[in-house]
Amino acid sequence: MEHNWNATIGEIVAENYQTASVFSKYGIDFCCKGDRTIEQACDKKSIDIKELTDQLNEAIAVREENIDFKSWPLDLLADYIEKIHHLYIREKSPSLLKFLNKVQKVHGFRHPELVEVYHLFEASVNDLEAHIQKEERILFPFIRQLNEAKNKNLPFVTPHFGTVQNPIEMMKHDHDIEGERFKRICELTQNYTPPMEACNTYRVSFAMLDEFEQNLHKHIHLENNILFPKAIQLESSMN
Repeated sequence: MEHNWNATIGEIVAENYQTASVFSKYGIDFCCKGDRTIEQACDKKSIDIKELTDQLNEAIAVREENIDFKSWPLDLLADYIEKIHHLYIREKSPSLLKFLNKVQKVHGFRHPELVEVYHLFEASVNDLEAHIQKEERILFPFIRQLNEAKNKNLPFVTPHFGTVQNPIEMMKHDHDIEGERFKRICELTQNYTPPMEACNTYRVSFAMLDEFEQNLHKHIHLENNILFPKAIQLESSMN
């Protein structure tokens, strides 16, 4: 779906907050200088307008989620989690950290909760990166090996961590920590509701935080409720 990009940059971001990270990537100020059009901003910075609008269209594209993940083989589900949810964390975190840092510096005096929100999210980003690296280097490769052994009737090789349940319990513990962390962020932001006087960066930050938490919930659901139980069941059947 193509969109009309003739509105001001501030209006575009207000309507589709997903566009904020694209403007930020190109160094276009959507907050204090949000009264310009895309054409004016591109002329000023010598940016290819088609390249920019293509990325804007991609940023707000809607993905269908009516997928029966329970029917997927384990290797495909692990690939999906990596390529969709792990990538989401790595792509969205830098922009959101930048916005939250700016907001807490500018508005933290009147809204001290913003300082705590920034530090909570910063801790979350650091912990999530370590978490997904453990999944990508240890747990998911073993799950793929399990799946391959079943499909090819290969012998089951006991991993150095004993059973798949051990790293799974560690991952679930990490999930619990993030759940509590985002519960606190949600409370501090009054369910991601910016004050009436909030600037565009303030509003975008809260909208992106809300989306980040929703994405994380889907991510954790796929692992805790589908991938992990199926991996445990598969390992058990091969012993």
